[in-house]
Amino acid sequence: MKVAIIPARGGSKRIPRKNIKEFCGKPMISWSIVTALDSGCFDRVVVSTDDEEIARVARTYGAEVPFMRPASLSDDHTATIPVIKHAIEWLARHQKMPEQVCCIYATAPFIRAEDLQRGLQQLNSTGAAYAFTVTSYAFPIQRAFRISADEGIEMFYPEYFETRSQDLEEAWHDAGQFYWGRADAWIDEKMIFEPESTPIILPRYRVQDIDTLEDWRCAEWMFKALQLNAES
Repeated sequence: MKVAIIPARGGSKRIPRKNIKEFCGKPMISWSIVTALDSGCFDRVVVSTDDEEIARVARTYGAEVPFMRPASLSDDHTATIPVIKHAIEWLARHQKMPEQVCCIYATAPFIRAEDLQRGLQQLNSTGAAYAFTVTSYAFPIQRAFRISADEGIEMFYPEYFETRSQDLEEAWHDAGQFYWGRADAWIDEKMIFEPESTPIILPRYRVQDIDTLEDWRCAEWMFKALQLNAES
């Protein structure tokens, strides 16, 4: 059994009610739910939440909410892996043990069905523990610097000051959309950023963290631009 699990707690502080706030005409979480359903990858699409309103919205768009997430896994400090582990163990105890599980973030409006399909194919063909979305940094991280307390500049890696950008190794970061994984990897709480994982590479123009209101505005502009491009 293949299951999508969408973690969506109710206590977002920087953007209140972020998971169900309207994004380009629909509740934010709906974009993840509908894309998961449209992908054809999953036997079930489950939302893990501690919030009754989020649960109602999730059901409206076709997801299941078979349990309410406990408060102990719903605070600001709870990481993603324990939440997915809890959902898998609940399903195993009360219904059926899944074999492959995809964690999809509730705030991933740029997610595409074909990427989910590609992730599943890559998970199976490589034998990896996880397959997850990544994108490249726009500028070499070796040339990064900090601004000190007295507003001075300090390079993180001063040895690369005179190295040409094109001669530096490309670096990648988590795109924050989805994480396909084998159920035993989630249950064993294996780290995701490890050699046993395989990357699903996305272009930078389809990646946007949404942690602040500025992020939110940028994401809506990007989303609308992509829609216009698709329609032209």
